[in-house]
Amino acid sequence: MDGIQPQPRLRDQVRAVIRVNRYSIRTEKSYWYWIRFYIRFHQMKHPKEMGPKEVNEFLTWLAVNRNVAAATQAQALNALVFLYSKVLDMPLGEIGSVIRSKKPKRLPVVLTHDEAMTIIEHLKEPYLLLASLMYGSGLRVTEACRLRVKDVDFSNQVIIVRDGKGAKDRTTLMPGTLISELERQIASIRKAWKEKDLSLQTPVSLPFALARKYPQADMSLDWQWLFTSNTLSKNDFGKVVRHHIHTSSVQKAVKVAVAAANIGKPAGCHTFRHTFATELLKRGNDIRTVQDLLGHADLRTTQIYTHVLGQGFAGVRSPLG
Repeated sequence: MDGIQPQPRLRDQVRAVIRVNRYSIRTEKSYWYWIRFYIRFHQMKHPKEMGPKEVNEFLTWLAVNRNVAAATQAQALNALVFLYSKVLDMPLGEIGSVIRSKKPKRLPVVLTHDEAMTIIEHLKEPYLLLASLMYGSGLRVTEACRLRVKDVDFSNQVIIVRDGKGAKDRTTLMPGTLISELERQIASIRKAWKEKDLSLQTPVSLPFALARKYPQADMSLDWQWLFTSNTLSKNDFGKVVRHHIHTSSVQKAVKVAVAAANIGKPAGCHTFRHTFATELLKRGNDIRTVQDLLGHADLRTTQIYTHVLGQGFAGVRSPLG
């Protein structure tokens, strides 16, 4: 029996399939969290020994006992469907009637233009430029943090979002007022790179197999992060690399700025993206164009902003005028 290879651990199997399908690292962490939770809920039984009945019990328990949000329950279901169909090759089929978490209909918090600018003015670099990009270009905080030098296209005045939500690329607006700031940011990176500054002698992290495909890319100017982390970390292969600025530090800085601005709204990083969308619609831009700029797969996701603006009433006016 010497020639028989041991079966990889479930964790390694899940990771391998996720990487092959080019899912994001955040999705990988989320899926593994729910898979591990599911296994522990069923007293450490292997998923191969379970099926639709156990999945039903787990999802129902999340809704009834844990009172999780509808999106959280859906995320757990997606992780388990992925496990059984893609990793174990045992598609679940019908899992029966599951008690669904109630999905409350909530409108996103949005800011006025003046409120957004007040918050941004309370920030210092690099957070000021990051928040300006979230508001001016409609970027998610992760998308802003992951920008590289090559993603800033001055000739076409666009920002290129690589591997955004759903592993999709898109382009979005580059605010004219940020061009000089972005040029300065890249000029400082270029100067340090040309002078072989020690801070740039550590290779930058690259996605998936690109490090093998382009061996010199991690030391090239184009692949440098626009906003780098102050600390070094190890990649999956144990190599010391420089990562982009962590999203949590941006979120903390924005939280402090919101409190200092005293606007009376529970705003955060994603509020800038909501405000970007509502401002474009308020100024008469086509909703499908806004959908493309935001990278929404479904127009219904974008249409929520028409309700924020009160444009979802088919021209009906109040009897008071």
